[in-house]
Amino acid sequence: MEVNMLAVFLAALSAFILGGAWYSQALFGKIWQQETGVNVDNIKPLQVFGGAFILAFVSAFVFAMFLGPDPGLGLGVGAGVAAGAGWVATSYGINYLFAQRSLKLFFIDAGYHTLQFTLYGLILAVL
Repeated sequence: MEVNMLAVFLAALSAFILGGAWYSQALFGKIWQQETGVNVDNIKPLQVFGGAFILAFVSAFVFAMFLGPDPGLGLGVGAGVAAGAGWVATSYGINYLFAQRSLKLFFIDAGYHTLQFTLYGLILAVL
């Protein structure tokens, strides 16, 4: 199947940039840290950020294969919302129920992934 690798790279980059903003102290970072107990001062930046970018690239590539070579704007954005909210967020929801994670944490993470896949669909559709 034909895949626009530039679009995939830019989609992955968009997830990385969105994550930087979404989980920043200006938006949801402080609440996310409280809800997860993660101290960002203790993370290994290369491992975490490098791994996050690789995983974003893989997810953008697979989503591009799912959408096909020329999805159109409506399909790209609609499928992005559906994938983020309907597949990823609900899968997180199942895990969070069993792990007894807070609803607040669910909405932070589910919101990020819904926007992530929406951006993927938008970028893959317009490039």
